Amino acid sequence: MSRTKPWEVSDGLWERVEPLLPKEAQRDAGKQYKRRPGAGRPGVDKRKVFEAIVRVLRTGCQWNSITKGRDGVGSSSVHRYFQAWTKAGVFLELWRKGLAEYDEMEGIAWEWQSIDATQLKAPLAQEAVGPNPTDRGKNGTKINALTEGGGVPLSVFITGANVHESTTVSQLIVAKVLHQQPDGEEMDENLCADNAYTGRADLIRALGYIPHICPRRQEAEALKHQPGFKARRWVVERFFSWLKRSRKILVRYEKSLLSYWGLVCLACSLISLQRSDII
Repeated sequence: MSRTKPWEVSDGLWERVEPLLPKEAQRDAGKQYKRRPGAGRPGVDKRKVFEAIVRVLRTGCQWNSITKGRDGVGSSSVHRYFQAWTKAGVFLELWRKGLAEYDEMEGIAWEWQSIDATQLKAPLAQEAVGPNPTDRGKNGTKINALTEGGGVPLSVFITGANVHESTTVSQLIVAKVLHQQPDGEEMDENLCADNAYTGRADLIRALGYIPHICPRRQEAEALKHQPGFKARRWVVERFFSWLKRSRKILVRYEKSLLSYWGLVCLACSLISLQRSDII
């Protein structure tokens, strides 16, 4: 792999992104236009726009730090395209395709899945935000996640920091980006969770999962004293570690939920593709 910087976009990644971008509006052949074809401001290079978005995601820099001199495209154009592509579902579809490729190359571990949440600072957020009980009541947001057995994300749900994670179980399971395909005999799906989900065991069963809920300390003790015991819940913590390497997510400065959701989807898609050794 020749890529050395985490915000650089490889040819393989761009080949997967470009077909997902919305098509530009074409001129109506039966309509008279005052401006000749090709006149006016030239269009921007979409690859440079995407590279700038990935740079913002990875480094956590402000949108207005993007400059034409260095990035080849202006900050206002980058942010406008980012919002348009988020609304069009480009990053969500990229995540879905990344999971499909990961499933084809590595195989999604459907049998053992994990669920948990992480709380992040959100000083400027205006949607899906609430007082963080672990940060003296300051504004915070919570990312709830469901991962497969290797830690690759299957679904994410964003709430305020004061919303208990156990209330998002059904949303996470129903809104999985990719579902298990019935290929021959369908395997049972086990869901590992910590003690916060104790009261949701019946709901988890109703949603088709076998719940495995135990305190973190109990799992750690079992590792010490039970030969052959394999801890499975921890992989969701690994996902959060991967996610927080994207510094634009680590501290949420996005005011709208849509913008933050777009960044999270893009980060999840990059994780899926990286775990497949595609980028």
